[in-house]
Amino acid sequence: MPGHATDYAPEKPDLRLGFIPLTDCCVFAVAREMGHFEKYGLNVTLSREASWANIRDKVGVGELDGAHMLAGIPIATTLGLGFPKKPMLTAFSINLNGNAVTVSNQLYERLQAVDDSITTSSANTSRALHQLIKTDQATGKAPLTFAMVYPFSSHNYELRYWMAAAGIDPDQDVRLVVIPPQYMVDYLRTGQIDGYCVGEPWNTQAVMDNVGKILITGYEIWNNSPEKVLGVTQEWAHKYPNTHLALIRALLESSRWIDNPENGTAVAEMISGDAYVGVAPDVIKMSLTGALRYDAAGKTVVLPDFNVFHRYQANFPWCSHAIWIISQMYRWGQLEQHVNIKRVAEAVYRPDLYRQAAEIFNLPLPTNNYKIEGTHPLPWLLLDNRAQFAMGSDQYMDGMKFNPDHPVEYIKSFPVHSRKADLTLLAKQNSL
Repeated sequence: MPGHATDYAPEKPDLRLGFIPLTDCCVFAVAREMGHFEKYGLNVTLSREASWANIRDKVGVGELDGAHMLAGIPIATTLGLGFPKKPMLTAFSINLNGNAVTVSNQLYERLQAVDDSITTSSANTSRALHQLIKTDQATGKAPLTFAMVYPFSSHNYELRYWMAAAGIDPDQDVRLVVIPPQYMVDYLRTGQIDGYCVGEPWNTQAVMDNVGKILITGYEIWNNSPEKVLGVTQEWAHKYPNTHLALIRALLESSRWIDNPENGTAVAEMISGDAYVGVAPDVIKMSLTGALRYDAAGKTVVLPDFNVFHRYQANFPWCSHAIWIISQMYRWGQLEQHVNIKRVAEAVYRPDLYRQAAEIFNLPLPTNNYKIEGTHPLPWLLLDNRAQFAMGSDQYMDGMKFNPDHPVEYIKSFPVHSRKADLTLLAKQNSL
């Protein structure tokens, strides 16, 4: 077992990594600003990118060595969805949670007129939206427009999950569009969209600018759901294995430091400049400390786990998370080919590499790569190989349970889902 950071010399010390201006890019920023990259023998240039499509394209063609990436991108690109097939992998999960659904002040007022309880209960927001949509349809009004950041994103899946839980068909009852995160507030301000699902700080910024209100957080839709990952191509990881390990170690060290609430102010100040996010530190700090401003009048909701960067095994790339993401690709008609879901998940999500990188920190790590989701409304202990791991709640807003051993049955259980894939054939493919 290696005992020092220099035991593995990086084959390629000079790296260019991409990121999107979001609060959770802080893992890369901290690694650079605090010298963690240098500690592990890396000379890293960080490149602020305009969109997730740019991130995907540049990593795919080798213009970037790796990137701050949506958890669904390595899977989608490996499957050839939305981009020529290019096998990617992740061996490091950056964070859990971090998103919210925000709507314009006008739409919020209309929803409040339908059900005033939305001011105190986020659980009622999608039901109120469903009632409003039915009224609009009956009177011939154009459908509402909601934005998300990328088709294969947690934001898209959370937005759809939230809507579908109330009986809304997101492919029929609303109009969904893709907008890069940093432009969401302006689109809401100018009335081009009625709402969106995005990561911080772009929900709080809308509230502080008095152009929108937060309805519900991604945490409330699914407690402690996967969010961003370190994404690289499989070819790159095979060519530069030591570099890959060094990169994971630097990011892991940063994540552990960021996860300490006492460092929230320092993190916010570090990433507030234009080189990173370009938003006032006080706005960024709110989500990092778990206090979200829901409206301009000052209603604040405290969610200590709104941002999770290390605790609850947040950096572990669970294969079960990959399977859930693939289940959503099938649920919403993005994936029609009948693949072996577990095989794809294990090719893209690589906990074996994470364990190899993390061993120098002497961290207790799970030996199992899968876990059931939705069975714990409160913090719990994961028992694994006689070890115990403190985990956060994993409850879904509708009380559903997800067993990664039975993904097709999970998809079938939803009353609202796409019928593009033949789920009977898919079940046969996954019974091998």
